[in-house]
Amino acid sequence: MCIGIPMQIVTHHGSRATCEDADGQRFDIDMMLLGELPTGTWVLTFLDTAREVLSGQQALEIQQALLALQGALRGESIDHLFADLIDREPQLPEFLRIQASELQHEAGPSQDEPQLQTQPGEH
Repeated sequence: MCIGIPMQIVTHHGSRATCEDADGQRFDIDMMLLGELPTGTWVLTFLDTAREVLSGQQALEIQQALLALQGALRGESIDHLFADLIDREPQLPEFLRIQASELQHEAGPSQDEPQLQTQPGEH
């Protein structure tokens, strides 16, 4: 399994860049898939290759998820790393809500939904 690591671009050198992870470690990253980006840009890296541009918020959320994984493996509490998820119901992304709605419509009314009753002789 390959885990994406958010890193911030520090310097450029040709099709590569020196990027820094959350711990301050620097890595030589292949930038060919994304091209040259401004210093300070966050990128998601896999196997020393930048694959996606991230916002600072996205980078933080991924870093917190990775910290949560490490904490869970050590048996620590990780709730504080998911403050945006505590005390709220999970929500599907918009595109999945649309798909789910379409599937429900195709399937017809569920067993839990009241059925329209007709009187004998009515059609």
